[in-house]
Amino acid sequence: MKMQKTAIITGAAQGIGRVLVEKLSAQGYCISAWDNDPEAISEVSAIYKKYENLIWHKVDVSSPEAVALAVEATLKKWPDLHLLINNAAIAVNKPLDILSVEEWQKVIDVNLSGTLYCSKFAAQALRKSKGSIINMCSTRALMSEPDTEAYSASKGGVYALTHALALSLGPDIRVNSISPGWIEVSHLKKSSMATQYVFREEDHSQHPCGRVGIADDIASMVIFLADEKNGFITGQNFVVDGGMTKKMIYR
Repeated sequence: MKMQKTAIITGAAQGIGRVLVEKLSAQGYCISAWDNDPEAISEVSAIYKKYENLIWHKVDVSSPEAVALAVEATLKKWPDLHLLINNAAIAVNKPLDILSVEEWQKVIDVNLSGTLYCSKFAAQALRKSKGSIINMCSTRALMSEPDTEAYSASKGGVYALTHALALSLGPDIRVNSISPGWIEVSHLKKSSMATQYVFREEDHSQHPCGRVGIADDIASMVIFLADEKNGFITGQNFVVDGGMTKKMIYR
C-alpha cells in the first residue's frame, strides 16, 4: 500500500496555488492549504469539498507566530509532513518615487520573510520524513520590467534563500525553487477579481514553445521535484517560462 503523504501549500486559494491543491490531492496527498484571503478560502473550499484529506487555514505568512501555529495545527491533524510549497506572494508595482516604505516592506515580509518562516517552522517535521521544500520564485529574480523593485527584490531573495536552505537543511531536506514565466491564472482568482484574458497571437508567438503557460505547467514541475526518485536534485532553480528568458529581443 502506498504511503499517504502530507503537504503544506501557502497561497493556496487562488492562482497557481489553487491548481497545486487540486493536482497534489489527485496524487494522494493530504493537504494543509493556507491563505490569507477569507473570501477566496470560502469560495475555493466549497469548490474543492470533494477532497476529503484537505484542511484550510487562514494564515498570514509574514507573521512568524501565525506560521508556527498553523504548522502546529497541521501536525496535530497529520503528524508527518513531507512537502512544503512556499507559494504565497503579493506584488506592489509602482514607480520608485511613489512606492511607500510600508509597501516595500510588506512585499518583502510576505514573499521573502514568509518563505523563511514557513521553512523554519516546518523544518523539524520535514527532517523526520526526509521531505522537500519547493519555493515559488519568479523569472523576475532574473530579469525585470520597470517599477517592479519590491517584487523583483523579494524573488531575488527567494532565489538565494533556496540554495542557502538547501545547504543548511541537507541532506535530510531537499530545497528547490521554480521560476514561472507568464502563467495565465486570471480566471483562477476569487470571483470578485476573476477575469478571462483574451489571448492575442503575439502573446503565444513570443514564447519559443509557442504558447502562454498555464498553472498545470508549474504543477507538473512541483510533482517532479517532490518525487523521491529525483532525490539528487537540490539547491536548484527551475525556470518554467516557455523559453522566454532565452529569447533575445533587439527591436
